[in-house]
Amino acid sequence: MNYQEALSKGIKILKSNKIKSFILDSEILLASSLKLDRARLLLNLNNNIKENQKEIFFNFINRRKKNEPIAYILGFKEFWKNNFKINKSVLIPRPDTEILVDQVLKEIKKNERKQILDIGTGSGCIILSVLKERKNSIGYGIDISKKAINLAKNNAKIQHISNRIKFLHSNIDNYYFGKYDLIVSNPPYIKLSDINVLDKDIKFFEPNLALNGGIDGFSKIRKVIKKSSILVKKKGKLILEIGFNQEINTKKILKTNGFYINRIVKDFSGINRCIVSTKL
Repeated sequence: MNYQEALSKGIKILKSNKIKSFILDSEILLASSLKLDRARLLLNLNNNIKENQKEIFFNFINRRKKNEPIAYILGFKEFWKNNFKINKSVLIPRPDTEILVDQVLKEIKKNERKQILDIGTGSGCIILSVLKERKNSIGYGIDISKKAINLAKNNAKIQHISNRIKFLHSNIDNYYFGKYDLIVSNPPYIKLSDINVLDKDIKFFEPNLALNGGIDGFSKIRKVIKKSSILVKKKGKLILEIGFNQEINTKKILKTNGFYINRIVKDFSGINRCIVSTKL
């Protein structure tokens, strides 16, 4: 069996199981099985596949046909400018969340030394991406999931940033450590009733803890804003990711807790996705 034949069989399996991106997914999974990049795979489709590579590939295909996300199958996801280790204990980083990194970097000059807190850090992809670009700043990441914290620490080692970051296993309610120049957070913001209508890739595989925003979608957002009003310095910044219809209520919660709204930033689909605010 050559690469083309294996690829065609993988495509057929995924298509028959109603996986939307059946061609792309098959190419990515085969390239990974062969330890090639996708471009090299497509240039060498007549090469024969080894038996162990074939076994790895069809194991990947069988997992993907059950809707398991590719990031969990491969164990990593590209975010900002680096690959991050990913597992089922953390949310898969999305391109839209890169907007948070971009907005944080706009608030910190290249040589400034700032203290940054990431609430609900997950894989650590946001805070580590920021620290990679702002080499004088130091970061703290907290998460309610111990498994997420262990993964974030691992990612810090891989990115060679362990000396400028501390990851702490903590619920936001019980966190009282420090005063920060800037706080960033991508909190759970999906309404409880909406979780059932999410794509199978998300609702069956990504951690409910990182998705569930409570009955109205604002329970975690309220907690993050309230605690941030205590933890952030005066004139410090809070940068939040929000859901597509949460701008108005989030602004009200921010103002109630003493924040001034600097700007609303849209995602790649033109949806309001990020709020930058300042503690008065």
